[in-house]
Amino acid sequence: MSIKIKLKKGDDVIVLTGKDKGKTGKIVKIFPKLMKAIVSEINRVKKNQKPDNNQPGGIIDKDMPIHISNLLLYDPELKKGVKIGFKLDNNKKIRINKSSGKEI
Repeated sequence: MSIKIKLKKGDDVIVLTGKDKGKTGKIVKIFPKLMKAIVSEINRVKKNQKPDNNQPGGIIDKDMPIHISNLLLYDPELKKGVKIGFKLDNNKKIRINKSSGKEI
């Protein structure tokens, strides 16, 4: 069972639920099989890190994955989240903003 993920790496997204609700950030990495994404500065946790050969130990901030269903593409012009649709243009599939119809 594989569901198509419409978001891509580098997209600006807004968080819909959770402790970071309403915050925006850029997608850094996507895990399609887990249906999760890592968003910069979102869902940060403190983690105790053991010292390694090339880095010291201590408490570090780490971005944790957040489920795709809790993210929505952010449109800076409208200043809100928008749904993504697809359209065929010269046999090429392009992503569009469903509310305005503009290409992403």
